[in-house]
Amino acid sequence: MFDCIKRQIRKRFGRDREFYAIVDDLLGITPDNIELYKLALIHRSASVMLPDGSPANNERLEFLGDAVLETIVSDFLFIEYPEQTEGFLTQMRSRIVSRASLDNISSEMGIDRYIVANFSGAYSHKHINGNAFEAIIGAVYLDKGYDFTNRFVIDGVLRRYVDMSDIAETEVDFKSRLIEWCQKSKRSIHFNTATDGESSMRNPRFLSKIVIDGIELGHGTGSSKKEAEQKASWAVTQIVSNDEIGDFFMDTIDTSFEQYTAGNGTTD
Repeated sequence: MFDCIKRQIRKRFGRDREFYAIVDDLLGITPDNIELYKLALIHRSASVMLPDGSPANNERLEFLGDAVLETIVSDFLFIEYPEQTEGFLTQMRSRIVSRASLDNISSEMGIDRYIVANFSGAYSHKHINGNAFEAIIGAVYLDKGYDFTNRFVIDGVLRRYVDMSDIAETEVDFKSRLIEWCQKSKRSIHFNTATDGESSMRNPRFLSKIVIDGIELGHGTGSSKKEAEQKASWAVTQIVSNDEIGDFFMDTIDTSFEQYTAGNGTTD
């Protein structure tokens, strides 16, 4: 009771009253520990140095929030779509927690207006909004616990800012996307798909490995060849779907392999 009264006094009259108002406006929450929410909005480019010399920013909260968010979304989808396959649920979750999706949610919530950052140095600001959103989720979790965070994410985020029907109806063919990228980049691609060791007649399981230019880059499992190949393709597209990043990644692998074979005296 006394702690509740203290929080209300701080919210209305304390030095952090403006920040309490910001959190209430963004999230509809009265924090128990306002410092967590302050930290969640500090990008590492604007890190605050602690007395021991270590930087304080939102990266650790982002790490925690990422895990909490994925758990909540997984639980939500499992309940919302009881008849759907693992592959469908995996793709739905991937789209909801993707960098682009979280960036968009953060902007719609208005979180981007309060992020503290300093890009005068060599810091990337890519996905800064989505990262701050994950850090906010981490702050809510530490401040209010899992049950509160679960309700907040489902009612305050998923049901307000995510169009589930649109995501469910949007078919994303990761295999075709990957094959198209390889053709455009003039690279060979091969899918090695077969039943795995846990497969049975009643519970078929397939393992698909993707080989690009002779290098195995990713794998996926599923109850059908199509599902396994789609999962494997999704994993690889996270690396190579951007043309410049993909080409740089593959060129780096090629160079490293050449250096390795040269160092070990390997010849064709």
